[in-house]
Amino acid sequence: MEDEVDRLVAAWRRERPDLDVEPLEVLSRVSRLARHLDRARRTAFAEHGLEPWEFDVLTALRRAGDPYQLSPGQLLTQTLVTSGTMTNRIDRLTAKGLVVRLPDPDDRRGVLVRLTDAGRDQADQALAGLLSHEREILAQLAPAQQTELAALLRSLVAPFDRAG
Repeated sequence: MEDEVDRLVAAWRRERPDLDVEPLEVLSRVSRLARHLDRARRTAFAEHGLEPWEFDVLTALRRAGDPYQLSPGQLLTQTLVTSGTMTNRIDRLTAKGLVVRLPDPDDRRGVLVRLTDAGRDQADQALAGLLSHEREILAQLAPAQQTELAALLRSLVAPFDRAG
């Protein structure tokens, strides 16, 4: 089975035989897969009335466990955005009734962001939809292959996560 990357690599080998283009065999496929995954995720979120950033914030709160709340600083750490961006996102999610701001009982100046019941339901439904789309993407691989691929990708990604 040939894919677009095979054609791309063959062309580079023909045009630049002096270069080792072997990294393209893996990383161009990872890049293409990332684009397909991004499209599938956007579709899954849109089916549940969410933007990707909304899903990120709602699911960060959902993963926090009962009472499904975090400080804005904790949300920043989990979603990797600036404080101004996070303030805007919290404002927009509050306006949609998906989160509420509460005073932080441990810090008079602080606030906590809590998932509403509607926000939790939307996060849960969107996650189920996302997983359905992602299962379709992985359907070409046997379970053992999925496990092996996950381990290989973890080996590649872990150093970046530690550096960040």
